[in-house]
Amino acid sequence: MGNGLLEHIEHIQKEIGFSGSVLVKRKGKVLAQNNFGYANRADKIENETITRYGIASGCKIFTAVAISQLVEEGELSFDTKLKECLDISFPSFDENITIHHLLTHTSGIPDYFDEEIMDDFEELWIEKPMYHIRRLHDFLPLFQHAQMKFNPGEKFLYNNAGFIVLGLIIEQVSGLEFKDYVQQHVFEKAEMKDSGYFALDSLPGKTATGYIEHEDGSWKTNMYSIPIQGGSDGGAFVTVEDMLKFWDALMNNVLLSESLTKTLLTPHVQEEADDFYGYGVWIKKKEDTIFKYHLMGYDPGVCFHSAHYPQMDIHLAVCGNISSGAYKIMNEIEKRLS
Repeated sequence: MGNGLLEHIEHIQKEIGFSGSVLVKRKGKVLAQNNFGYANRADKIENETITRYGIASGCKIFTAVAISQLVEEGELSFDTKLKECLDISFPSFDENITIHHLLTHTSGIPDYFDEEIMDDFEELWIEKPMYHIRRLHDFLPLFQHAQMKFNPGEKFLYNNAGFIVLGLIIEQVSGLEFKDYVQQHVFEKAEMKDSGYFALDSLPGKTATGYIEHEDGSWKTNMYSIPIQGGSDGGAFVTVEDMLKFWDALMNNVLLSESLTKTLLTPHVQEEADDFYGYGVWIKKKEDTIFKYHLMGYDPGVCFHSAHYPQMDIHLAVCGNISSGAYKIMNEIEKRLS
């Protein structure tokens, strides 16, 4: 199956021009490992398995794990109200918003990127340049004084601001800057040695530049299109190998106790049909059994999918340094495996 899978991935990559890295393992054994395109197009530096990629919203699960660790330590509960654990004023927010609501995108708070108003992420940085967004507090002016969208718990509506708020809670409760907390309590515990929240203007070596392609085939980097420093709603950098280490650590209760891991991976809210959301993680069911736990992230110049398939005991990571293609690669791999 391994060789056929490799050939299939290469065929799809040629079809869509995917740039990035792919790694699929079953019980530690590599089923497929591919690298395509350039980490740096100007200098023709190729992507490798050790290349670090931005994963956008794919890292919301790190925030959810961090919150769950603080719950495990008795510092918080999932029913703790926002007003009880964060000393920041949100004049129009409902007083009944809980950590559970924030983790499941059911809080109803306004998002800083409102897809009903904006369709281009870059529009965000016209009034507040992206190079000023370095700390979680820097996001607050984008949503702090806006009105609620709906009552807490009423429905699911994907929301980045909710995860910024969770990051601020982690900072206040732990006394650490968010990225330092995740580095110490998630990445180090999972032995994710090459991962981190790096600023775009001081990236370490072996990090892929994100590319935005124009219709005429020309391209530009995403340096002026996303926040300069990632945070609790997105923007960490990982390798495909580290992403699989994360799944190993999560599923083997290295990061959380068995009961907290189970809570994190519970389908708390239904998005539609067989698609559910846990705490920071998407959950896909097939015939009432869980087919996969999965993460996804998209930014200009970033596309990312990673999944754990419990029935097959398979981990998968597809990291791309262009704006699309990771979903198609993952989807085609799934067809071959299931």
